[in-house]
Amino acid sequence: MPSPRPVREPGGAGLSGIWFGVDVGSVRVGVARSDPSGMLAVPVRTLRRDSYRDSDLTELVELLTEFDAVGVVVGLPRTLAGRDGPAVEAAQSYGNELTARIAPLPVYYQDERMTTVVATRNLAQSGVRGKAQRQRIDQAAAVEILQSFLDRRRTS
Repeated sequence: MPSPRPVREPGGAGLSGIWFGVDVGSVRVGVARSDPSGMLAVPVRTLRRDSYRDSDLTELVELLTEFDAVGVVVGLPRTLAGRDGPAVEAAQSYGNELTARIAPLPVYYQDERMTTVVATRNLAQSGVRGKAQRQRIDQAAAVEILQSFLDRRRTS
């Protein structure tokens, strides 16, 4: 498996526009996008993971095309100790398959430790609980991944 691109900010002209954030899970894939200025991440959709037909990847590529995306950020679910495990390998594999489908659009990886915890807390504080929260948590985690990437990109 090729090495993933490091967690880094893209530089240079031509990279402004709509970015997508992806939270890869074994059952669902959360998707978020930025506004055209790359300032604010918003939820888009939760895709049902389909490892047999890859329909989730097909749907994601369609979203990227529909919004004329300039790049994608895939969350890497490292352990709290910063180690890579099976979940990181699955996210990298997903990112590699996505890269093959959307090249030359860049796919970056963003450490996503604690994004689900933060997303859960934010949804609960907004009054979203129970089944409604479970349906939105993956999108909210994708928002956290993308917003973190966008914020770092603006400050570097």
